Amino acid sequence: TDYLTEEGTIGEGQTLSTLLAGYGISAARIDQIVKASEGIFDLHNLRADHNYTLFLRNDSTSRLDYFVYEENTTDYVIFSLLDSISIRKEQKDITIQRKKKSGTITSSLWNCMIDAGMPPAMAMELSDIYAWSIDFFGLQKGDHFTVVYDERYVDTVSVGVGRIWGAIFNHAGKDYYAIPFKQGGKITYWDEQGNSLRKNMLKAPLKYSRISSRYSNSRLHPILKIRRPHHGVDYAAPSGTPVHAVADGVVIFKGWGGGGGNTLKIKHNSRLMSGYLHLRSYAKGIVQGKRVNQGDLIGYVGMTGTATGPHLDFRLWMDGKPIDPLKVVAEPVEPITAENRPIFEFVKSRILAELQGELDDSLKITQLDSLVIPKDFHFEASVQTKADSVKK
Repeated sequence: TDYLTEEGTIGEGQTLSTLLAGYGISAARIDQIVKASEGIFDLHNLRADHNYTLFLRNDSTSRLDYFVYEENTTDYVIFSLLDSISIRKEQKDITIQRKKKSGTITSSLWNCMIDAGMPPAMAMELSDIYAWSIDFFGLQKGDHFTVVYDERYVDTVSVGVGRIWGAIFNHAGKDYYAIPFKQGGKITYWDEQGNSLRKNMLKAPLKYSRISSRYSNSRLHPILKIRRPHHGVDYAAPSGTPVHAVADGVVIFKGWGGGGGNTLKIKHNSRLMSGYLHLRSYAKGIVQGKRVNQGDLIGYVGMTGTATGPHLDFRLWMDGKPIDPLKVVAEPVEPITAENRPIFEFVKSRILAELQGELDDSLKITQLDSLVIPKDFHFEASVQTKADSVKK
């Protein structure tokens, strides 16, 4: 069938019914579409400003046969309005380009991504990978990085970041490596020694903000104008910014904390407890006694209680005594196992070679599920050399 197409965007408050009624689709037919959509696509999820395309027969009837709604840059829903209505979801063809980019911090990580021609989402990806190693609120001018990654495209439009294949981030003069490897059925990131970058505590409970006040035994209170201890770190951030648990634990307090406003406290082990003050609200399902995992959403930045502006007052207690959150050294989780060490060393050698120079495409690591070590890779010698250097 020959079709004419009409393209448009969903209007504010517009429904499928009001949109299709203009093309001769009856209320009874709309009802059939609603029933056919159940379990496939919720018609309440039509969003203003999202694109759609109508396929109209190029004949005297101008009958509407297909309505295609774009959920996002990659996913779309096809409504077939032929004799028997059918609805299916499809995805546009995505191509992958492997890239290596470097950047130097002059102002913020976000601006650095823009300057280097990288997807801004890379800032979030790197902050997730290095969340336990680098305090991204404390980046310094001159810090620099190199990252190898997959960029996803639909036609010529970038639609985001795929796998990060490796990174070196130099912060305060020290190199922090990130090497992907699959252990325990999950791909996570490791340093060059085979220690997991995932530690037992996050560096900070929220992404991207700034430290507006540090831990102090004598701080001039911004409202009361008197000096008093401030045994926490204030992170200035917009109201509604997500707040995450810094480690696994159990919620032991949820409620009003006086000047601290809406407060959450989480007990992580027999010695360590964290506190989150001035919250605007709590995340859904957060109740006293609930077990949370590291990184779980627990609340949102606000300015409840005594506060001059929206911020999170983050606190830590060790054995019941306040400690400076910025000075806590987290311990790594289980390192690469002895069984996986040879294949990890092989992956590391290829990733670092690509990060530090040029590497032929045939030698690049492109998957982490069924790797075979080449016969010319001498693992034993490299391990023995390391062991000898440690003894010396």
